[in-house]
Amino acid sequence: MKYGALQEGVAFYRIFKNTYIELMENIVLTKQNLWRSTPPAIFPVSLGFMGLALAWRNASGVLPVPHEIGDLMLGVSTAFFLFFAISFVAKVIARPAVVLEDLKVPPARAGVAAFPMSIMLLAAALLPLGVQVPQVWWTGVFVYYIATGLVAWSILKGPPEARLFSPFQYLAFVGPIVGPIAGIPLGYVTASFWLAMAAIIPYIAITLGYGFRLTKVRPPVPLRPSLVIVLAPTSLFALAFGALGIEWAFVLFYWMSVAFAAAMLLFAMWLTKDGFTAMWGSFTFPIATFINLNIYAIGKGFGVIATTGMIAGLLIGTPLILYVVWMVSKTWIKGELAKKTGAAVA
Repeated sequence: MKYGALQEGVAFYRIFKNTYIELMENIVLTKQNLWRSTPPAIFPVSLGFMGLALAWRNASGVLPVPHEIGDLMLGVSTAFFLFFAISFVAKVIARPAVVLEDLKVPPARAGVAAFPMSIMLLAAALLPLGVQVPQVWWTGVFVYYIATGLVAWSILKGPPEARLFSPFQYLAFVGPIVGPIAGIPLGYVTASFWLAMAAIIPYIAITLGYGFRLTKVRPPVPLRPSLVIVLAPTSLFALAFGALGIEWAFVLFYWMSVAFAAAMLLFAMWLTKDGFTAMWGSFTFPIATFINLNIYAIGKGFGVIATTGMIAGLLIGTPLILYVVWMVSKTWIKGELAKKTGAAVA
């Protein structure tokens, strides 16, 4: 892309960012006080949006596409996350107990855990732009374990059915696997290794436990999209082990990811039978991580399979993730997202 086109792209981003933030600030400052009911369900979408931006940035290294596309998306997705992050923090400051109320339902628990995961991913999103902020990464790691403790407490204090295995628990207990994405490039190789080890045990437990549960009980139609969540940690384990040089584990998790993705594509109509709901946020981060995994696998020599996975992921994931971002933003502006996801009010 020529310099002039780059300038146009940057100018477009600034206009979009300023317009978006001004619109959101006006909404937040209205009598609706939407910030008081900022739903945790927005953060899995933030993860997916930033993950897609990273995918386009990384794809520029293996496809004839300008890296400025990824840079532009990184800027917009970062602004998207920061806006809702500030709103959520303001909500918690206004009434700290609101977090415990948000933790009463599994999707909200996943959203609360996705908040610090987004902070860790933000550190990775800044790397292609030449910005290294290890403090952001460590903040995400620290806040994540606080969130995990709160989720565990909420589950133990809740009714027995709350302790059943569910896909939402991947975000609550396997989230540290996001850490190596930025941790390894930042130089925290040992810390990244132990984050992966801390995530592998709950990953195995949840996968086996929920897999066994699926043989007896199918999820209700509205919750079917949550089945896709398993693709995210599986892909992230492959990326982490590949970066750590543990090749056999990379190969194992890569082919597991391919198998999960193929199965989900095969059952796409069944998964989306209920039409669009906030639960579609479950599609975003798993698809984004799978795209990034295949881009990485191309460099590992996985050829046609990885290239097909990358292209299919970009073609399917880009419009889908952007559609989800648009829809959840629209429903939040209308005040419907908080009600539909059971978000607590400060």
